[in-house]
Amino acid sequence: MIDMSIIFREETGVTRVTQRRGQLPTREELRIWRDFIETTDALRAELAARLHSDSALSTGDYAVLLALTEAESGRLRSSELAATIGWERSRLSHHLGRMDRRGLVRRENCTTDNRGAEVVLTEAGAAAFGRATVPHLRAIRELFVDALTPEQVAAAGDLAATLRARLDAAPGPSKAS
Repeated sequence: MIDMSIIFREETGVTRVTQRRGQLPTREELRIWRDFIETTDALRAELAARLHSDSALSTGDYAVLLALTEAESGRLRSSELAATIGWERSRLSHHLGRMDRRGLVRRENCTTDNRGAEVVLTEAGAAAFGRATVPHLRAIRELFVDALTPEQVAAAGDLAATLRARLDAAPGPSKAS
């Protein structure tokens, strides 16, 4: 394997590996990347399993119910809801059909524009969200917050904000939907 990194020693005596833009990641960077992805996947899977076990809600259900709970009067246009939770409208439409059949949400004609539809949080949906929230937040605390020091939690926040800003600024296929 060709090592395309530049290694230098700072005044502190610490050796760091840096990459020039456009070059491939080093072995160590790839190891960290894989560990990051595999760990976040495992964390997401465990949280999803606990959420479903505790409340019979999927993470998709929870995302929809959270967005509607935070929305003014518990309703959002379908397009706004899709943008809020980061889903394509076709995926959301199928998911809303399943949630509607379970009585968690209902779809109504838009009150301000008869060309669109709004997704409305039902009483059953609000109750399901309420029952799910405390156990879900406890699982987040146990699996994420309590596993880290306060400094690591802050660093994770900085890392997430930096990556999100980079993704938001970059043109790409994910912005086309």
